[in-house]
Amino acid sequence: MSSINTNASAMTALQTLAATNKALNTTQGRIATGLRVAEASDNAAYWSIATTMRSDNKALSTVQDSLGLGASKVDTAYTGMNKAIDTLNEIKVKIVAASGASDADKAKIDTEIKALQKQLKAYADGATFSGANMLSVNSGAAVAADVKVVSAFNRDAAGTASISTIDINVEGIKLYEAGAGVATTGKGILDSNRTAAGVEGAAAAPTLGAAAVAADTYTVATMQLTNGTLFASDTQIGAMLGVVESALKDMNTAATNLGAAKNRIELQKAFTSSLMDSIDRGVGQLVDADMNKESTRLQAIQVQQQLGIQALSIANGNSQSILSLFRG
Repeated sequence: MSSINTNASAMTALQTLAATNKALNTTQGRIATGLRVAEASDNAAYWSIATTMRSDNKALSTVQDSLGLGASKVDTAYTGMNKAIDTLNEIKVKIVAASGASDADKAKIDTEIKALQKQLKAYADGATFSGANMLSVNSGAAVAADVKVVSAFNRDAAGTASISTIDINVEGIKLYEAGAGVATTGKGILDSNRTAAGVEGAAAAPTLGAAAVAADTYTVATMQLTNGTLFASDTQIGAMLGVVESALKDMNTAATNLGAAKNRIELQKAFTSSLMDSIDRGVGQLVDADMNKESTRLQAIQVQQQLGIQALSIANGNSQSILSLFRG
């Protein structure tokens, strides 16, 4: 039936053209953004996953920055510790040289040791990065707080987020402790009271020139061969050597711990970088458009659009043919 009120062919052609135009807009949007899932309406599940993972990747970027900062702090302390070990070895050499020396020579050697002691303090005080110093601390009446380096951002199967840290035990590596209320046993490696056997709790100042007493204590930071009047005996110099050896042992352990922390931070930095790349790839597989596929699809839809326009033109032309029925 031919009707001038209802053109079924034109309706069909119009619907087809509208669907083609919608597909064309979708394809052009994918080409313009490079995404096949740009909004939740495109694919709610994939969009939700991608949005969460992008957010986590931003958190991982911050973690990477924190690891970089932490690495710098640890590296600064590690450098200071190594220099302090070298300087303490020089003090050890001077003490060995003082054994059996004359009082005049002991006075000269003592001057050299005092200069090296000041250098030790300078190394410790200078090992500061971004306000953090692990070698020269002031803990008040408590133990030195651990330095915590944010190392990971985690999300478990339930979707709960958490943060992991690499903890550096400052109490075990500090060289100087300025806290007035800190217990004697809480002092640093270089300012703690020691006998040749190790760290002692209470100070027992030796009387220079006398024979060494087992209870006598020395600190690496303040030990001296002479007070200007009296001179250390050879047995006292031997005790000082034992104290230096004990301090060197503790410093070597501290340097090992710092080196291990430094290596762990570097490994975590490399892992975090790889993890971020992996997440980016995973998100891309979910939401990125295949540009080869979309460009081919675009050409096909453009042809369909042209054919749809042509079909609509033909359908509209059918109404004009009805006029021929009324011509004489």
